[in-house]
Amino acid sequence: MSEITLLLQSAATDVPSRDRLYALLYAELKRLARSHLARMGPGDLDPATIVHEAWIRCRDAVMPTQRRAFFAYAGAAMRSVIVDHVREQAADKRGGGDALLTLSTTAFEALPSPTGRHGRDARAVAEAMELLARVDARCHRVIELRYFAGLTLEEVAEELSLSVPTVKRDWQRARAFLMAQLSA
Repeated sequence: MSEITLLLQSAATDVPSRDRLYALLYAELKRLARSHLARMGPGDLDPATIVHEAWIRCRDAVMPTQRRAFFAYAGAAMRSVIVDHVREQAADKRGGGDALLTLSTTAFEALPSPTGRHGRDARAVAEAMELLARVDARCHRVIELRYFAGLTLEEVAEELSLSVPTVKRDWQRARAFLMAQLSA
């Protein structure tokens, strides 16, 4: 077992293990946060802030004990941090300004946009993801793992105990669902 897996297993009860785990994973978590921010476009969040907020959320929850599962969970926590931040910024008491979340064309190939750009409002993406979770929880999980946590199709298949072709079908179905929701 790798050092990270061992630390993940002991992090729930051992504070020094949790601190060591954070130090080991900080660079990778920051890279993941930069990836999320690159899709979001310009804003006032920075990768370090996202990592710290997501770590607090991960630390206070029951952390997965496997590396891939942890990064999937951390990716979802980072997405949650960003969506919460955008919602706060868009609140009427803060002027109601909308921040855009730009989705990479590799994940959501050429989503049609009424504005002619491939940008999407982060709140609309969050609402579409919530609806997808209610309609098809497995497809929602595939999107979280593949797009937000950055796992490959093979890693998603292994994480969900599915075949790669099944994950590919779920990936296509979920993208089609999200495209329909975001273009409506």
